[in-house]
Amino acid sequence: MAAYLKELYRTRVVPEMATARGFTNPLRVPRLRKIVVNMGFDADTDRDTMKALTEDLARITGQRPVVTHARKSISNFRLRAGMPIGAKVTLRGDRMYEFLHRLIVAALPRIRDFRGLSPRGFDGRGSYSMGVREQTIFPEINPDHVKRVQGMDITLVTSARSDDEARELLERLGMPFAK
Repeated sequence: MAAYLKELYRTRVVPEMATARGFTNPLRVPRLRKIVVNMGFDADTDRDTMKALTEDLARITGQRPVVTHARKSISNFRLRAGMPIGAKVTLRGDRMYEFLHRLIVAALPRIRDFRGLSPRGFDGRGSYSMGVREQTIFPEINPDHVKRVQGMDITLVTSARSDDEARELLERLGMPFAK
């Protein structure tokens, strides 16, 4: 079974954007390339908490995270080279579309006082980044079993040539941007 947003993209978004933007080739219509979910740890985080946070990230994304390590030692942050400082997951294909669908439909509406995503998260090259303050907004996470509340960064990388094209693509896929 194909992901819902993938079918929506093929059947509705591509024809609508092609006519709206004047693209003669449907392959010129921007598409979602990947979603990167990144969770950073504090330097004083113990191993059990890191393991629990990476398991939460795996549960949220449906894919095992890669633990990132510090490249340099920084004494002001009590950081040594080689220490684990985060975990990240890169989603592509059906998992990417399924994650985006769960983010839009289930997770974002659970944010307290949510009024839409900031439209200032675009980087000038068609990618959109947003931050989430806690992992408990995802329905896969049981708040009673959370050891520590941790935020994460979510980056949506598109093939759009401008922020305007990327914003239109994400809006047509259902991203709730603030007006």
